Amino acid sequence: MTESITITDNRSGESLEIPIVNGGVAAADWSKLLPGVWFYDPGFMSTAACESSITYLDGEAGILRYRGYPIEQLAAESTYLEVAYLLLNGELPNASEFDEWKHEITYHTFIHENVRKRFLDGFHYDAHPMGMLVSAVAALSTFYSDAKDIFDEESRHKQVTRLIAKMPTLAAAAHRFSVGMPFVYPDNSLDFAGNFLSMMWKVAEPRFEADPVLTRALDILFILHADHEQNCSTSAMRVVGSSHSDPYSATAAAAAALYGPRHGGANEAVIRMLSEIGTLDDVAPFIAGVKSGSHQRLQGFGHRVYKSYDPRAKIIKKIADEVFEVTGKNPLLDIALKLEEIALSDDYFISRKLYPNVDFYSGLIYQAMGFPLSMFPVLFAIPRTAGWLAHWQELLDQDSRIARPRQLYIGHDVRNYVPLGSR
Repeated sequence: MTESITITDNRSGESLEIPIVNGGVAAADWSKLLPGVWFYDPGFMSTAACESSITYLDGEAGILRYRGYPIEQLAAESTYLEVAYLLLNGELPNASEFDEWKHEITYHTFIHENVRKRFLDGFHYDAHPMGMLVSAVAALSTFYSDAKDIFDEESRHKQVTRLIAKMPTLAAAAHRFSVGMPFVYPDNSLDFAGNFLSMMWKVAEPRFEADPVLTRALDILFILHADHEQNCSTSAMRVVGSSHSDPYSATAAAAAALYGPRHGGANEAVIRMLSEIGTLDDVAPFIAGVKSGSHQRLQGFGHRVYKSYDPRAKIIKKIADEVFEVTGKNPLLDIALKLEEIALSDDYFISRKLYPNVDFYSGLIYQAMGFPLSMFPVLFAIPRTAGWLAHWQELLDQDSRIARPRQLYIGHDVRNYVPLGSR
């Protein structure tokens, strides 16, 4: 039996049966019966703007899969570069494919000297690292003239490789500029996460090699943040990409969306909340304040999509213990654990399906590793670049139409112009 719905226009009595395909109904079919009548869906809460085979997300069941692979398995067994290959190509690489991919990424990490010396050095001394990153990514489109050849497979592959490889270099450069430290060149002998940590923290030692526990923890965090279906920044990537913009400009647009505190600033908000609570004794009063509405909302709990425990949060909570054994325990951890304990046993939060999300513990790990709060959205952008580019490739391969949402006009009816002197 074919699944379908039947809609009836009560003004005319006409009806139309529309099939349900992959959990959705086609708006084009709807328009056959109701031309000029649009779905009103602020925030696109109930609208599917595309078809995608990249990431599967079931918020009710707490499921996240990349190309069919459970996030738990990828976090336990894979690496970020392997996951990036999977997102972009649809399949996990074999040994030779992965070696070639890793080599390509490793030898594209360097950025043009003019990007560093003339562009990045031109920012004000206290420029935000994320603002610098957004601008630098957009500027890269002027350094690679072939970036506009988006339907040339070889050119497209080059831009994808360059963006994934150079993102950590740009990110580290933005941080070091913001704190007045000299630029550190990439070290091709290190892996992806280790190279980034070297560019972040190297001072005067001949070679910086981070603790392997921290390198692996960062790599897992990169895996968890690599893609997340049609979130704000990915949607921005697809909208800009639908105009056939070059991938640097589209990625800059996605990063700009991520720059917003409601998207990429969530884990920073968690740290600020825990710092404001201050002590274990103040956790219960804070919870009471949240419930009464006299305090801010409970940061790091609840999610636009997940209505159960975010599967990424469970993974992060486990690796936090390993990180803290190396760095020492973040003093805010006890407050976070107490907060989670109280909230998960309180019907107020349970009934509202407010469970810890990926941001609740990730900020604690980043802070323990030495990253300043201003770098949190940058750390999000580095791995998410692979997901953005996977969606960019997919929409081009699908020959997607340029994005052009409709609106419901609520302004004035026609009015006649009144000369300035008569108003």
